[in-house]
Amino acid sequence: MTIALIVVLVLALAAEFTNGVTDAANAIATVVSTRVLSPLRAVLMAGVLNLIGVLVTGTAVATTIGTGIIKPEAVGLHTVAAALFTIVIWSWVAWRFGIPTSETHEMVAGLAGAGLATAGTSVLLWDGWRKVLLGLGISTIAGFILGYFVMLAVYWIFRRARATSVRAIFGRLQILSAAFMAFSHGSNDGQKFMGILAMALYIGGILPTFSVPWWVVLLCGVIMAMGTSIGGWRIIKTMGFGLTKLEPVQGFAAETSASIAILIASSMGVPLSTTHSINATILGVGATRRLSAVRWGTTQQIVLTWLITFPVCFALGYVLALALNPIMA
Repeated sequence: MTIALIVVLVLALAAEFTNGVTDAANAIATVVSTRVLSPLRAVLMAGVLNLIGVLVTGTAVATTIGTGIIKPEAVGLHTVAAALFTIVIWSWVAWRFGIPTSETHEMVAGLAGAGLATAGTSVLLWDGWRKVLLGLGISTIAGFILGYFVMLAVYWIFRRARATSVRAIFGRLQILSAAFMAFSHGSNDGQKFMGILAMALYIGGILPTFSVPWWVVLLCGVIMAMGTSIGGWRIIKTMGFGLTKLEPVQGFAAETSASIAILIASSMGVPLSTTHSINATILGVGATRRLSAVRWGTTQQIVLTWLITFPVCFALGYVLALALNPIMA
């Protein structure tokens, strides 16, 4: 095992830890904002369910990341290192300002930029990018629609119930939906870093062919759970309080809708942004009351961050790959 490979493995685990910190909000922002669970209990629950989601949902998404975005046999360890540096840098910048961003898009854009700098346009693979685009549609459009119609269905089913009864019922149910969201987050986001870690092991000659060993699955799950246990309080505040006013019933609808979308994508090997998914479902839920119930100023800021993530991370990956090539070659 070379020094270059050790550096890449440490970077991969650092990026996985960062993902746990910044994406803790995906699972618990709504359950904290509705005061169904205390922040500490919510974070601990999310950490455990994230770990379970990583361990039991297979490696389809990991394979897409490891073999479908760029040709692993055409690049070097410095390419992977550049992509991982990109994730850590951009995630922490966004976290510093309390803006939920997508490690998925950071990863694929960073890999693409670094791969282009290393081996030219031939290194890019359409099959994986097709799945990334499909994931973008599932997380945003499908997420918004699911959130909207699940909320309408709940309103219809409980149209004759008293408000106090509804709040009591969904105060309990939202604990289950938050757990469901944490599990689904692990099923998709945890696998992404398993994929890039396995790619590094393959490029570094540790694995004869691309595969995801069981110890990689376990290691990534534990590291992400540790990051989740710290929480991302700035982002929790933005998502839980900054998009729209949430009651337990709205939180339940948003988390359930996002979890369904994420698990569908995971079963198809589609890497998608869990951040996009929960934000889109929160917006869909808020829109059932009236469009003015959504705080569009905060939403605009989040969307702008999403839009600039691809070009910024692509450029970062490109520049970092060029810089790291003479050091790690």
